[in-house]
Amino acid sequence: MLVLQTERLSLRWLHAGDAAFILELVNEPSWLRYIGDRGVATLEDAENYIRNGPVEMYRRLGFGLYLVELKEAGQPLGICGLIKREALEDVDLGFAFLPRYWGRGYAFESAAAVVGHGKLVFGLSRIVAITSQDNDPSAKVLAMLGFRLERMLRLDPDGEELKLYAVAT
Repeated sequence: MLVLQTERLSLRWLHAGDAAFILELVNEPSWLRYIGDRGVATLEDAENYIRNGPVEMYRRLGFGLYLVELKEAGQPLGICGLIKREALEDVDLGFAFLPRYWGRGYAFESAAAVVGHGKLVFGLSRIVAITSQDNDPSAKVLAMLGFRLERMLRLDPDGEELKLYAVAT
């Protein structure tokens, strides 16, 4: 299902047919470094990741992570969307792109559209984002979107200390 379009991009719900792309994305060294290993090693694992993550969130909340594609070619570039984690009070913005598409403004363009959509469609007055401490590229995108570093936190007691950013919409 198509959710959003920008000048260059289409954002749509993920489905099982996106498993090969997700398998590639979640095994990129940058994903593993900044987001972590999700144990997705096969196409079946990727289908389960899609079904039990984004698709389940669409069903429960009406939003989740969306596939970001070039509008003209339908080429998948990454994912961007809203996530509701039990460990966070607020809905958070998430995004990840294949490194070959970095530096072209796609993260900013898709994230700006998602933040606007969260405010307009879901009535969100505040959105947060979390990054690992050394994820400077994502921090730069968040700053361009108006997010400000609020504090450090751990999603679980034994987890990595993360940066929490927030923006009022």
